[in-house]
Amino acid sequence: MPTKKKVIVTGFEPFGGDKVNSSWEAVKELKRLGLGNSVDLHVQEIPVEYRAVKDLLPSLWKQHQPHLVVHVGVSGIATTVTLEQLGNNLGYKRLDNVGYSPECGCCVVGGPETIHSVLDMEVVRQRVKESGLGVAMSTSQDAGRYLCDYSYYTSLYAGERRCGFVHVPPLEEPYSSMELGLALQAVVTEMLGLLAKAEGTEK
Repeated sequence: MPTKKKVIVTGFEPFGGDKVNSSWEAVKELKRLGLGNSVDLHVQEIPVEYRAVKDLLPSLWKQHQPHLVVHVGVSGIATTVTLEQLGNNLGYKRLDNVGYSPECGCCVVGGPETIHSVLDMEVVRQRVKESGLGVAMSTSQDAGRYLCDYSYYTSLYAGERRCGFVHVPPLEEPYSSMELGLALQAVVTEMLGLLAKAEGTEK
């Protein structure tokens, strides 16, 4: 019997004056939907705090040794589900939920300026589009220099780039939590397919 692939998907707690964060609502829907019998899915809500992210994400990689980690965050200006290709190390000045920002303004002192995911997000986007899901998707090269970008870079650095980041719009602008959950299900499934293809090529 083949070993299940372990996948971790995270969303953020509410920030500012918000009562909910659509990223976590979408991840909870994904948990309910699942990723099939061959995937062991873990979900985790993440604080909107730099220090918590810096401690939590490397420990998740070390403890669970996942095949893939996908982080989900909300973008107040997004109208599509946006797949981020890379994380940025520098430029973190905006304060988090506890009024803190990194003194160095960076994720990892001495780390590369950017880290790209091993996954080609344009390929993922195109495959989901061809599936006829009905949720608009786009790709991006800039995850925003806040906790979303910070978490993505931190995880890419810790997990040898086997990581993705998905920005979702606020709830009902225009998608429901169920629609976002279905979009995540499709995206993560395609990411796993790309990893499997790459691993098959390497053997």
